[in-house]
Amino acid sequence: MRTIDAFVAALENLAEHKLRTALTTLGMMFGVGAVIAMLSIGAGAEQQALGLIDRMGVRNVLVQAKDIEAEDLPEVRKKSIGVSLRDVDAIVEAVPDAELVVPKVEIEPYKILSATGKSEAQVFGSSWRLAELQHLRLAEGRWLDAEDERHHAQVCVLGPVARRELFGAEAALGGVVKVNDVWLEVVGVLAADGGDDTQVEGVAVTSRARHIFTPLSTAQRKFEHDPLDAPLAEITIRTRDGAAPGEVAAVVDGLLDRLHGGANDYEIVVPEALLEQSRATQRLFDMVMGCIAGISLLVGGIGIMNIMLASVVEQTRAIGIRRAVGARRGDIRFQFLLTAFALSLLGGAAGIGLGVGISDVIAAWAGWPTVVTLGSIALSTGVSITVGLVSGLYPAVRAARLDPIEALRHE
Repeated sequence: MRTIDAFVAALENLAEHKLRTALTTLGMMFGVGAVIAMLSIGAGAEQQALGLIDRMGVRNVLVQAKDIEAEDLPEVRKKSIGVSLRDVDAIVEAVPDAELVVPKVEIEPYKILSATGKSEAQVFGSSWRLAELQHLRLAEGRWLDAEDERHHAQVCVLGPVARRELFGAEAALGGVVKVNDVWLEVVGVLAADGGDDTQVEGVAVTSRARHIFTPLSTAQRKFEHDPLDAPLAEITIRTRDGAAPGEVAAVVDGLLDRLHGGANDYEIVVPEALLEQSRATQRLFDMVMGCIAGISLLVGGIGIMNIMLASVVEQTRAIGIRRAVGARRGDIRFQFLLTAFALSLLGGAAGIGLGVGISDVIAAWAGWPTVVTLGSIALSTGVSITVGLVSGLYPAVRAARLDPIEALRHE
Protein backbone atom coordinates (compact mmCIF):
# COMPACT_ATOMS: atom_id res chain seq x y z
CA MET A 1 0.00 0.00 0.00
CA ARG A 2 1.32 3.39 -0.91
CA THR A 3 1.92 5.90 1.88
CA ILE A 4 -0.69 8.32 0.55
CA ASP A 5 -3.30 5.55 0.33
CA ALA A 6 -2.47 4.42 3.84
CA PHE A 7 -2.77 7.98 5.13
CA VAL A 8 -6.15 8.45 3.43
CA ALA A 9 -7.31 5.16 4.92
CA ALA A 10 -6.19 6.35 8.37
CA LEU A 11 -8.19 9.58 7.98
CA GLU A 12 -11.26 7.65 6.82
CA ASN A 13 -10.97 5.38 9.84
CA LEU A 14 -10.78 8.39 12.16
CA ALA A 15 -13.73 10.02 10.39
CA GLU A 16 -15.88 6.99 11.18
CA HIS A 17 -15.52 7.80 14.89
CA LYS A 18 -15.73 11.60 14.88
CA LEU A 19 -16.54 12.12 18.55
CA ARG A 20 -13.87 9.72 19.73
CA THR A 21 -11.32 11.31 17.41
CA ALA A 22 -12.23 14.81 18.59
CA LEU A 23 -11.94 13.87 22.28
CA THR A 24 -8.61 12.15 21.66
CA THR A 25 -7.10 15.15 19.89
CA LEU A 26 -8.14 17.56 22.68
CA GLY A 27 -5.17 16.56 24.81
CA MET A 28 -2.73 17.23 21.99
CA MET A 29 -4.52 20.45 21.09
CA PHE A 30 -4.29 21.86 24.62
CA GLY A 31 -0.69 20.72 24.95
CA VAL A 32 0.42 22.36 21.71
CA GLY A 33 -1.63 25.48 22.48
CA ALA A 34 -0.06 25.75 25.93
CA VAL A 35 3.48 25.37 24.55
CA ILE A 36 2.93 28.07 21.90
CA ALA A 37 1.24 30.44 24.36
CA MET A 38 3.95 30.03 27.02
CA LEU A 39 6.79 30.41 24.53
CA SER A 40 5.12 33.48 23.01
CA ILE A 41 4.84 35.09 26.44
CA GLY A 42 8.49 34.27 27.11
CA ALA A 43 9.61 35.64 23.74
CA GLY A 44 7.59 38.81 24.30
CA ALA A 45 9.06 39.30 27.76
CA GLU A 46 12.59 38.81 26.41
CA GLN A 47 11.95 41.28 23.60
CA GLN A 48 10.64 43.83 26.10
CA ALA A 49 13.66 43.31 28.38
CA LEU A 50 16.02 43.77 25.42
CA GLY A 51 14.26 47.01 24.53
CA LEU A 52 14.53 48.29 28.10
CA ILE A 53 18.21 47.36 28.34
CA ASP A 54 18.79 49.08 25.01
CA ARG A 55 17.23 52.23 26.44
CA MET A 56 19.66 52.05 29.36
CA GLY A 57 22.62 51.20 27.09
CA VAL A 58 24.21 47.76 27.18
CA ARG A 59 27.73 49.27 27.32
CA ASN A 60 26.79 51.74 30.03
CA VAL A 61 27.32 51.75 33.78
CA LEU A 62 24.90 53.86 35.81
CA VAL A 63 25.68 55.52 39.14
CA GLN A 64 22.41 56.55 40.75
CA ALA A 65 21.76 58.57 43.90
CA LYS A 66 20.09 56.33 46.46
CA ASP A 67 16.91 57.34 48.25
CA ILE A 68 17.71 57.80 51.93
CA GLU A 69 15.25 58.04 54.81
CA ALA A 70 14.77 61.63 55.98
CA GLU A 71 15.88 60.84 59.55
CA ASP A 72 19.13 59.25 58.31
CA LEU A 73 19.98 61.94 55.75
CA PRO A 74 21.78 64.47 58.06
CA GLU A 75 24.07 61.73 59.38
CA VAL A 76 24.88 60.46 55.88
CA ARG A 77 25.64 64.00 54.66
CA LYS A 78 28.30 64.34 57.36
CA LYS A 79 30.29 61.75 55.41
CA SER A 80 29.27 62.52 51.84
CA ILE A 81 27.49 65.22 49.84
CA GLY A 82 26.08 62.49 47.58
CA VAL A 83 26.55 61.85 43.88
CA SER A 84 28.16 65.02 42.51
CA LEU A 85 30.31 66.57 39.79
CA ARG A 86 33.33 65.69 41.93
CA ASP A 87 32.52 62.04 41.22
CA VAL A 88 32.29 62.81 37.49
CA ASP A 89 35.74 64.40 37.49
CA ALA A 90 37.22 61.52 39.50
CA ILE A 91 35.78 58.90 37.12
CA VAL A 92 37.06 60.75 34.05
CA GLU A 93 40.54 60.99 35.59
CA ALA A 94 40.89 57.59 37.28
CA VAL A 95 38.91 55.11 35.15
CA PRO A 96 40.66 54.64 31.79
CA ASP A 97 37.88 52.45 30.35
CA ALA A 98 35.29 55.20 30.88
CA GLU A 99 34.87 56.56 27.35
CA LEU A 100 32.16 59.09 28.14
CA VAL A 101 30.78 60.29 31.49
CA VAL A 102 27.48 62.20 31.51
CA PRO A 103 25.84 63.67 34.65
CA LYS A 104 22.13 64.31 35.17
CA VAL A 105 20.29 66.24 37.89
CA GLU A 106 16.59 65.96 38.74
CA ILE A 107 14.58 69.13 39.40
CA GLU A 108 11.63 68.94 41.79
CA PRO A 109 8.86 70.87 39.99
CA TYR A 110 5.87 72.23 41.88
CA LYS A 111 4.33 73.65 38.72
CA ILE A 112 4.82 73.18 34.98
CA LEU A 113 2.71 75.52 32.88
CA SER A 114 2.37 76.85 29.35
CA ALA A 115 -0.08 79.33 27.87
CA THR A 116 -2.47 76.50 26.99
CA GLY A 117 -1.87 73.67 29.45
CA LYS A 118 -0.09 72.15 32.41
CA SER A 119 1.81 68.94 33.07
CA GLU A 120 3.15 66.77 35.87
CA ALA A 121 6.28 65.82 33.95
CA GLN A 122 9.66 64.94 35.44
CA VAL A 123 12.26 67.64 34.82
CA PHE A 124 15.96 66.89 34.39
CA GLY A 125 19.05 68.95 33.81
CA SER A 126 21.41 66.96 31.64
CA SER A 127 24.61 67.24 29.68
CA TRP A 128 24.13 67.87 25.99
CA ARG A 129 25.86 64.54 25.34
CA LEU A 130 23.02 62.55 26.91
CA ALA A 131 21.42 62.09 23.49
CA GLU A 132 24.61 60.42 22.26
CA LEU A 133 24.59 58.00 25.20
CA GLN A 134 20.94 57.01 25.18
CA HIS A 135 20.26 57.21 21.42
CA LEU A 136 17.54 59.83 21.83
CA ARG A 137 15.55 60.55 18.67
CA LEU A 138 13.83 63.82 17.91
CA ALA A 139 10.42 64.32 16.35
CA GLU A 140 10.78 68.11 16.11
CA GLY A 141 13.52 70.72 16.50
CA ARG A 142 16.92 70.00 18.00
CA TRP A 143 18.56 68.59 21.09
CA LEU A 144 20.48 70.64 23.64
CA ASP A 145 24.00 71.65 22.57
CA ALA A 146 27.28 72.74 24.11
CA GLU A 147 26.45 76.45 23.69
CA ASP A 148 23.25 76.01 25.68
CA GLU A 149 25.21 74.49 28.52
CA ARG A 150 28.02 77.03 28.34
CA HIS A 151 25.62 80.01 28.55
CA HIS A 152 23.08 78.47 30.96
CA ALA A 153 20.44 78.90 28.25
CA GLN A 154 16.83 78.77 29.38
CA VAL A 155 15.77 76.19 26.82
CA CYS A 156 14.23 72.74 27.03
CA VAL A 157 13.36 69.58 25.09
CA LEU A 158 9.99 67.95 25.75
CA GLY A 159 8.94 64.31 25.74
CA PRO A 160 5.93 63.60 23.46
CA VAL A 161 3.39 63.26 26.29
CA ALA A 162 4.65 66.43 28.02
CA ARG A 163 4.43 68.23 24.68
CA ARG A 164 0.81 67.11 24.20
CA GLU A 165 -0.17 68.10 27.73
CA LEU A 166 1.38 71.55 27.45
CA PHE A 167 0.59 72.51 23.85
CA GLY A 168 -2.06 70.12 22.56
CA ALA A 169 -2.52 70.59 18.80
CA GLU A 170 -0.62 73.89 18.77
CA ALA A 171 3.01 74.26 17.70
CA ALA A 172 5.45 73.59 20.52
CA LEU A 173 8.74 74.81 18.97
CA GLY A 174 9.43 78.37 20.03
CA GLY A 175 6.80 78.20 22.75
CA VAL A 176 7.64 78.78 26.40
CA VAL A 177 7.14 76.61 29.45
CA LYS A 178 7.27 77.79 33.03
CA VAL A 179 8.91 75.29 35.38
CA ASN A 180 8.57 76.58 38.94
CA ASP A 181 9.61 80.24 38.45
CA VAL A 182 11.86 79.73 35.41
CA TRP A 183 10.70 80.27 31.81
CA LEU A 184 12.15 77.83 29.27
CA GLU A 185 11.93 78.05 25.49
CA VAL A 186 11.05 74.79 23.71
CA VAL A 187 13.75 73.94 21.15
CA GLY A 188 12.93 70.29 20.53
CA VAL A 189 10.48 67.42 21.03
CA LEU A 190 11.55 63.79 21.51
CA ALA A 191 10.12 61.01 19.36
CA ALA A 192 8.01 58.41 21.15
CA ASP A 193 10.21 55.62 22.54
CA GLY A 194 7.39 53.10 22.67
CA GLY A 195 8.01 52.25 26.32
CA ASP A 196 6.28 52.77 29.65
CA ASP A 197 7.60 53.11 33.17
CA THR A 198 8.58 49.63 34.27
CA GLN A 199 11.30 47.58 35.97
CA VAL A 200 14.02 45.16 34.90
CA GLU A 201 15.14 42.82 37.68
CA GLY A 202 13.95 45.34 40.26
CA VAL A 203 15.62 48.37 38.62
CA ALA A 204 13.25 51.15 37.53
CA VAL A 205 13.32 52.12 33.85
CA THR A 206 11.24 55.21 33.13
CA SER A 207 9.76 56.26 29.83
CA ARG A 208 10.96 59.61 28.49
CA ALA A 209 7.49 60.44 27.17
CA ARG A 210 6.74 62.66 30.17
CA HIS A 211 10.24 64.08 30.65
CA ILE A 212 11.49 67.63 30.18
CA PHE A 213 15.22 68.19 29.66
CA THR A 214 17.11 71.43 30.21
CA PRO A 215 20.89 72.06 30.19
CA LEU A 216 22.75 70.82 33.27
CA SER A 217 24.22 74.26 34.03
CA THR A 218 20.75 75.84 33.79
CA ALA A 219 19.33 73.32 36.23
CA GLN A 220 22.16 73.89 38.70
CA ARG A 221 22.18 77.71 38.56
CA LYS A 222 18.56 78.70 38.07
CA PHE A 223 16.59 76.19 40.11
CA GLU A 224 16.54 75.82 43.87
CA HIS A 225 17.74 72.58 45.46
CA ASP A 226 17.40 71.12 48.92
CA PRO A 227 20.95 71.32 50.38
CA LEU A 228 20.60 67.78 51.77
CA ASP A 229 19.73 66.28 48.38
CA ALA A 230 22.50 64.81 46.23
CA PRO A 231 23.71 67.37 43.66
CA LEU A 232 23.24 64.79 40.86
CA ALA A 233 20.56 62.18 40.33
CA GLU A 234 22.61 59.98 38.01
CA ILE A 235 25.93 59.58 36.25
CA THR A 236 25.98 57.51 33.06
CA ILE A 237 29.31 56.00 32.04
CA ARG A 238 29.81 54.55 28.58
CA THR A 239 32.62 52.00 28.59
CA ARG A 240 35.17 51.72 25.82
CA ASP A 241 34.55 49.14 23.13
CA GLY A 242 35.87 45.79 24.35
CA ALA A 243 35.85 46.73 28.03
CA ALA A 244 33.74 44.63 30.41
CA PRO A 245 31.06 46.85 31.99
CA GLY A 246 31.05 44.68 35.12
CA GLU A 247 34.77 45.22 35.67
CA VAL A 248 34.44 48.96 35.05
CA ALA A 249 31.57 49.06 37.56
CA ALA A 250 33.79 47.39 40.19
CA VAL A 251 36.52 50.01 39.66
CA VAL A 252 33.99 52.84 39.85
CA ASP A 253 32.46 51.36 43.01
CA GLY A 254 35.83 51.23 44.74
CA LEU A 255 36.62 54.80 43.72
CA LEU A 256 33.28 56.21 44.87
CA ASP A 257 33.38 54.29 48.13
CA ARG A 258 36.53 56.19 49.07
CA LEU A 259 35.20 59.53 47.82
CA HIS A 260 31.96 59.11 49.78
CA GLY A 261 33.68 58.06 52.99
CA GLY A 262 31.96 54.69 52.98
CA ALA A 263 28.49 56.27 52.96
CA ASN A 264 25.92 54.03 51.28
CA ASP A 265 24.30 56.90 49.35
CA TYR A 266 24.66 55.62 45.77
CA GLU A 267 24.06 52.46 43.81
CA ILE A 268 25.60 51.11 40.62
CA VAL A 269 23.52 49.53 37.88
CA VAL A 270 25.07 47.49 35.08
CA PRO A 271 22.52 46.99 32.26
CA GLU A 272 24.59 44.13 30.80
CA ALA A 273 24.31 42.24 34.09
CA LEU A 274 20.58 42.99 34.23
CA LEU A 275 20.25 41.50 30.75
CA GLU A 276 21.95 38.27 31.85
CA GLN A 277 19.76 38.09 34.97
CA SER A 278 16.67 38.67 32.85
CA ARG A 279 17.68 35.92 30.44
CA ALA A 280 18.37 33.50 33.30
CA THR A 281 14.96 34.27 34.80
CA GLN A 282 13.37 33.80 31.39
CA ARG A 283 15.07 30.44 30.89
CA LEU A 284 13.72 29.27 34.24
CA PHE A 285 10.24 30.50 33.32
CA ASP A 286 10.42 28.69 29.97
CA MET A 287 11.51 25.46 31.68
CA VAL A 288 8.67 25.57 34.21
CA MET A 289 6.05 26.46 31.61
CA GLY A 290 7.48 23.87 29.24
CA CYS A 291 7.12 21.16 31.89
CA ILE A 292 3.50 22.16 32.52
CA ALA A 293 2.74 22.15 28.80
CA GLY A 294 4.63 18.86 28.44
CA ILE A 295 2.29 17.24 30.94
CA SER A 296 -0.62 18.21 28.69
CA LEU A 297 1.16 16.62 25.73
CA LEU A 298 1.85 13.49 27.78
CA VAL A 299 -1.84 13.24 28.68
CA GLY A 300 -2.65 13.65 25.00
CA GLY A 301 -0.21 10.88 24.16
CA ILE A 302 -1.85 8.56 26.68
CA GLY A 303 -5.18 9.33 25.04
CA ILE A 304 -3.78 8.39 21.63
CA MET A 305 -2.36 5.13 22.99
CA ASN A 306 -5.69 4.29 24.57
CA ILE A 307 -7.69 4.92 21.41
CA MET A 308 -5.18 2.99 19.30
CA LEU A 309 -5.36 -0.04 21.60
CA ALA A 310 -9.15 0.08 21.35
CA SER A 311 -8.80 0.34 17.57
CA VAL A 312 -6.62 -2.79 17.50
CA VAL A 313 -9.34 -4.74 19.30
CA GLU A 314 -12.04 -3.37 16.98
CA GLN A 315 -10.06 -4.16 13.84
CA THR A 316 -8.74 -7.56 14.86
CA ARG A 317 -10.78 -9.43 12.25
CA ALA A 318 -9.89 -6.84 9.54
CA ILE A 319 -6.23 -7.30 10.43
CA GLY A 320 -6.61 -11.07 10.04
CA ILE A 321 -8.17 -10.62 6.59
CA ARG A 322 -5.38 -8.30 5.47
CA ARG A 323 -2.75 -10.74 6.68
CA ALA A 324 -4.55 -13.61 4.92
CA VAL A 325 -4.46 -11.81 1.56
CA GLY A 326 -0.74 -11.05 1.81
CA ALA A 327 -0.22 -8.00 4.01
CA ARG A 328 3.04 -8.15 5.92
CA ARG A 329 3.50 -7.32 9.58
CA GLY A 330 5.32 -4.15 8.53
CA ASP A 331 2.27 -3.03 6.54
CA ILE A 332 -0.01 -3.46 9.58
CA ARG A 333 2.45 -1.68 11.84
CA PHE A 334 2.83 1.17 9.34
CA GLN A 335 -0.97 1.59 9.01
CA PHE A 336 -1.47 2.00 12.77
CA LEU A 337 1.50 4.36 13.09
CA LEU A 338 0.00 6.51 10.33
CA THR A 339 -3.29 6.62 12.24
CA ALA A 340 -1.47 7.78 15.38
CA PHE A 341 0.42 10.32 13.25
CA ALA A 342 -2.84 11.63 11.82
CA LEU A 343 -4.34 12.02 15.31
CA SER A 344 -1.34 13.98 16.59
CA LEU A 345 -1.23 16.07 13.40
CA LEU A 346 -4.90 17.04 13.79
CA GLY A 347 -4.35 17.88 17.45
CA GLY A 348 -1.22 19.88 16.59
CA ALA A 349 -2.98 21.89 13.88
CA ALA A 350 -5.85 22.73 16.23
CA GLY A 351 -3.31 23.54 18.97
CA ILE A 352 -1.54 26.08 16.75
CA GLY A 353 -4.78 28.00 16.33
CA LEU A 354 -5.50 27.74 20.07
CA GLY A 355 -1.99 28.89 21.03
CA VAL A 356 -2.08 31.92 18.71
CA GLY A 357 -5.54 32.79 20.02
CA ILE A 358 -4.43 32.55 23.67
CA SER A 359 -1.41 34.75 22.92
CA ASP A 360 -3.60 37.41 21.31
CA VAL A 361 -6.08 37.34 24.21
CA ILE A 362 -3.29 37.68 26.79
CA ALA A 363 -1.71 40.55 24.87
CA ALA A 364 -5.06 42.39 24.59
CA TRP A 365 -6.43 41.67 28.06
CA ALA A 366 -3.36 41.77 30.30
CA GLY A 367 -1.26 44.18 28.24
CA TRP A 368 1.67 41.73 28.21
CA PRO A 369 3.78 41.58 25.06
CA THR A 370 3.60 38.25 23.25
CA VAL A 371 5.54 37.12 20.19
CA VAL A 372 4.50 33.95 18.36
CA THR A 373 7.56 32.65 16.53
CA LEU A 374 7.90 30.00 13.84
CA GLY A 375 10.32 28.25 16.18
CA SER A 376 7.68 27.85 18.90
CA ILE A 377 5.17 26.51 16.36
CA ALA A 378 7.71 24.07 14.90
CA LEU A 379 8.85 22.91 18.35
CA SER A 380 5.37 22.33 19.75
CA THR A 381 4.12 20.61 16.59
CA GLY A 382 7.23 18.45 16.34
CA VAL A 383 6.94 17.37 19.97
CA SER A 384 3.23 16.58 19.58
CA ILE A 385 3.88 14.42 16.49
CA THR A 386 6.75 12.64 18.26
CA VAL A 387 4.56 11.97 21.30
CA GLY A 388 1.81 10.71 18.99
CA LEU A 389 4.13 8.33 17.14
CA VAL A 390 5.68 7.01 20.35
CA SER A 391 2.21 6.53 21.85
CA GLY A 392 1.07 4.69 18.73
CA LEU A 393 4.13 2.45 18.53
CA TYR A 394 3.03 -0.17 21.09
CA PRO A 395 -0.49 -0.58 19.66
CA ALA A 396 1.02 -0.82 16.14
CA VAL A 397 3.46 -3.51 17.22
CA ARG A 398 0.69 -5.36 19.04
CA ALA A 399 -1.51 -5.26 15.94
CA ALA A 400 1.33 -6.51 13.74
CA ARG A 401 1.98 -9.48 16.03
CA LEU A 402 -1.58 -10.79 15.91
CA ASP A 403 -1.83 -14.36 14.63
CA PRO A 404 -3.80 -14.28 11.34
CA ILE A 405 -5.78 -17.44 12.17
CA GLU A 406 -6.75 -16.22 15.65
CA ALA A 407 -7.57 -12.78 14.24
CA LEU A 408 -9.97 -14.31 11.65
CA ARG A 409 -11.76 -16.20 14.43
CA HIS A 410 -12.24 -12.99 16.44
CA GLU A 411 -15.87 -11.84 16.78
